[in-house]
Amino acid sequence: MTPGVSELIRKSAEPFGLFASPLYEGGVLDKWQRVERKLDDERVQLALCDGDRERCASPAALRFLAIVDDARAREGRARLGEINRAINLAIRPMSDEAQYGEIDVWSTPLVTFAHGAGDCEDYAIAKFVALRMAGISPDDLRLVIMRDTVHGEDHAVAAVRLDGHWLTLDNRRMAMVEDANIRNYRPLFVINQSGAMRYADAPLLANLLGREAVPPGALNVAAQPGLLSPAN
Repeated sequence: MTPGVSELIRKSAEPFGLFASPLYEGGVLDKWQRVERKLDDERVQLALCDGDRERCASPAALRFLAIVDDARAREGRARLGEINRAINLAIRPMSDEAQYGEIDVWSTPLVTFAHGAGDCEDYAIAKFVALRMAGISPDDLRLVIMRDTVHGEDHAVAAVRLDGHWLTLDNRRMAMVEDANIRNYRPLFVINQSGAMRYADAPLLANLLGREAVPPGALNVAAQPGLLSPAN
């Protein structure tokens, strides 16, 4: 990677090193705000079940809390990897159209765990919430929506900052991948505790990277086998 590209991808603290500007309207913001409103209720339910599991009436909450418990027992990268692996295994890949008869439905963790199925953003949202409950600072948590430039579709992942590096937790892979090593994805939106943002210079980065030789260790994530949900 040339010095120009290296400087570009390190100019922001967000995943992929790109600047992002707040969204004040639009589909991504609307979907996330609906999720947040439902999450307020789910957090109450999870807290009640966490305090008295024997009387918890939600099998989905108990399964979700068990994953959080296992993650809390680990530290550092192992904690993140436990959540990525466990949630990938807990949810069957299924498109929104097959499950709900609609396109692009964002579900909260307990809804996803009750159904036992979801698509990429459902995995990512569940990981986002589980990571926070497991003790990860909200400053180090993101949801990222990207464009898969190989398959021509959008894809969502959770991202966690560990020791200054952003790791992506992807339903398509059990292994976590650092943002700097991801190819064939163009980041579009990033979501944190404050709201949703649009990446401002993603096309510029994608164009620059497209003219660079892929460095050793870089992964063509879109082409990797794994837990690939339909259309995600």
